[in-house]
Amino acid sequence: MKIQWQTRRSLVMALLMAAFAAQPVLADGKLNVVAATTDLGSLVSEVGGDRVSVTAIARGYQDPHFVEAKPSFLLNLRRADLVVVVGLELEIGWLPPLITQSGNPKIQPAAPGYFDASRFAEILEIPTAQVSRAMGDVHPQGNPHYWLDPKNGLRVATGLAQKLTQMSPGNAAYFQQRLEDFRRRLTDAERRWDDAMKPYRGRKVVTYHQSWPNFVKRFGLQVVDYVEPRPGIPPSPAHVVELIALMKRQGVKLILVEPYFDLKTPQSVARETGGQVVVLMPSVGGDKDTGDYIKLFDYDVNLLVRAFQQAK
Repeated sequence: MKIQWQTRRSLVMALLMAAFAAQPVLADGKLNVVAATTDLGSLVSEVGGDRVSVTAIARGYQDPHFVEAKPSFLLNLRRADLVVVVGLELEIGWLPPLITQSGNPKIQPAAPGYFDASRFAEILEIPTAQVSRAMGDVHPQGNPHYWLDPKNGLRVATGLAQKLTQMSPGNAAYFQQRLEDFRRRLTDAERRWDDAMKPYRGRKVVTYHQSWPNFVKRFGLQVVDYVEPRPGIPPSPAHVVELIALMKRQGVKLILVEPYFDLKTPQSVARETGGQVVVLMPSVGGDKDTGDYIKLFDYDVNLLVRAFQQAK
C-alpha cells in the first residue's frame, strides 16, 4: 500500500514538473518573442500587444534569404521564449545555425517555443518534380513569400494566437480580443484594396524575383516573366533581349522590383519597352510608410494603382 502511494505521489510530481516546464517563466509578465522577419514580428505584435516583447531579425529593406549574423541576434535568441520563422527554407542560410548556437532548448525545432508560420499559410508553387540546383534557388517545399497575401497574414495571426495562449494561458482572452480586432481591421482594409485594384484585375506584369505569387493571385494580376531567368540567377544579356521582346509583344508596362535588387537591368528593360519600374515593398519597415502589416499593403496597393494609371 505504501509503495502504491509513493508511486502515485511520484507520478503527480512528475506531471506537475512537466506542466511547469511547458510554461515559460515570463520576465516582466511578457513573452519574449524573436521573429525572423519584420512581417512576422508585426503579426506577433498585432496579437500579443503589450503582453509580448518582440524583436525582428531581418530588417524590412533586407533580402530575407541572406542576412549577416550579428552577436546581438544570438543574445536575443538565447533569451527568447518563442522564435517565429518563415520556414520553407527561406532562412536556411542563416537562422538554423543561430538557433542551434543560441543554446536555448526552448526554441529548438519541435520544441514548444518554435513556431513555423508556413504551417498555417496557403503555400503556392510547390514543386511536383525533383528540384535541382540547375533550376536556380527553387524552394522544394513551395514559395516562401506567402505573407504577401493578407489572407495568409490572418491565418498566421490565428496560429500565433493559439501558440501565445498555450504559452501564457492567463492572457487567452486578451490574445483572442487582439486577434478579433486585427481580423476586423484587416477585413475592412481588404475591401479597400479590392476596390482600388478592381480596374486592374487581369493586367500583366513582370517581376524581378518570384516573390509575388501570393500577392498577384490575391489581386488578380498575371506575371508573364521574370528579370531573373531562374530564381536567384542574375539576368543574362540573352534573357534580357527575350524579356524585352515578350513585354513589347504582350504590351506589358510594369516591372515590379524589390528594394534590395539592382535597378540597372530593370530600368534598361523599361526604357526599351516604354514601361516603368515599380519598387514595391515586400516587408514591413522597408519604407517609413510601411510600419505595420496593414500599412505594408496600403503602400504597395497605392503604388501599384498610381503606376497602372500612369501606364494607360
